Amino acid sequence: MPATLAQLLARPELDLRLLTPAGVGALDTPVPWAHSSELADPTPFLSPGQVLLITGTPEEVDPYVERLVSHGIAGLGFGTEVVRAGTPEPLVEACTRHGLPLFEVPYRTPFIAIARFFADRVAADQYARNTWALRASRAISLAALRPDPLAAVLSELARQIDRPVALIGADGALDRIAPSGALRAEAREALRAAADPLLRSRRRAAGSATTDAGPFALQTLGAAGRLRGVLAVGSDGLDQAAQQVVTGVVALAGLALEQSRAADAARSRLRTSVWRALLAGETELAAAVAEPALGPLPEPPVRVTALTGTALAAATDWLETNGGGFFARDGHELVLLESASADAAPAAELAARFGLRGGVSGPAPLTGLRAALGQAEVARGRASADDPVPAFDDVAAAGMLALLQTPDARAVATTALAPLTEADPTLPGTLRMWLDCDGVYDVAAKRLGMHRHTLRARVAEAERLLGRDLSGFAARADLYAALRAAG
Repeated sequence: MPATLAQLLARPELDLRLLTPAGVGALDTPVPWAHSSELADPTPFLSPGQVLLITGTPEEVDPYVERLVSHGIAGLGFGTEVVRAGTPEPLVEACTRHGLPLFEVPYRTPFIAIARFFADRVAADQYARNTWALRASRAISLAALRPDPLAAVLSELARQIDRPVALIGADGALDRIAPSGALRAEAREALRAAADPLLRSRRRAAGSATTDAGPFALQTLGAAGRLRGVLAVGSDGLDQAAQQVVTGVVALAGLALEQSRAADAARSRLRTSVWRALLAGETELAAAVAEPALGPLPEPPVRVTALTGTALAAATDWLETNGGGFFARDGHELVLLESASADAAPAAELAARFGLRGGVSGPAPLTGLRAALGQAEVARGRASADDPVPAFDDVAAAGMLALLQTPDARAVATTALAPLTEADPTLPGTLRMWLDCDGVYDVAAKRLGMHRHTLRARVAEAERLLGRDLSGFAARADLYAALRAAG
């Protein structure tokens, strides 16, 4: 910590003498530096908290002292026998009146000796903090060798910096707090809320949070696209040395989390193998392999959810903590296997959190997973921003014609109907009404408000334009499908 004005005045070799009363000013305030200047207004060149040294008497003493106090100058030293002998009494009175400590510097004490006193203290303080940082970093590195390295590192960091430390996992839940019980529920919730947007961004980033336990600095852990969590460190009053120690812990914590990735990768490969065994119909083998390592398979009947997107890796990490059923990554798909009676909310939450699209199959036995996967993929084709994970049951209930509402079907239908729309834009609507009326001219003509012979002529014109005979069911069904797809 920098030296104080009281410590400066106590140095016998400097032979300084306090001229203002002892209660004037704050003599115990740390002073970072001493600077000399004879300018009428030196404040633009001074920082608050410094000591100013002068040898001449200001022309206007009271305004001069008032400017120094307003700028936050900690003390004023007057060098005697350079310009004049003794310190001017008006200066002593002004400093006493405005609360600025004033001390006298004898001729034999150079100003550089005062500046050096403060500089030596700053250097000693910096050396002490650097030494502390090295020792703290060494203690934290040794903690990383313990059986639970991550918990040991965070606990040691909290002890070294005397600030609370928390780890928010990739799932957004508060994973660890050091020291234990350091944060109340409100502070924990504030940290989770601040970490959530950092995790959702899936990029390396930093942030901050204000809690009832003080301010916290937040830093993501892990690689972009696959964040492993967020480290939250109490940041109130941390100096540069402490921040360097925290930076080292960010690297160590990231390394500790990355070390678990090999085990996660092996676990992921096991899941994929179990899933492929299920697809091959080897349910007994899959259940025997899954139960000791991954837990029991869901009770049939089951539903299959098939998800795709750019953040499958991050979604898989999230499921490791939050997943209730069986899941596996197979190529560019993430599949979830859950009992048919289970809530479908986890799939919707997963899709919303990581920007995925998917579909849910109907109920199926474990021996029918290949067909169920096909249903899930069909449902995924109907996914939209409003419904990112539709159910196959809803798709099937909408009927076959609902499957025509796709960009591919719409493009084909628009091309097929182009001769009609180019000749008469109202002709597709006329044909749609005719087909809706089961091809009965009298009924359709009445609804269209035209004579039945006129309608027959328009249908004949459509046959000519399309080059097709619309008297048969197949041709009518194909035309109706095109009209529905074109919208």
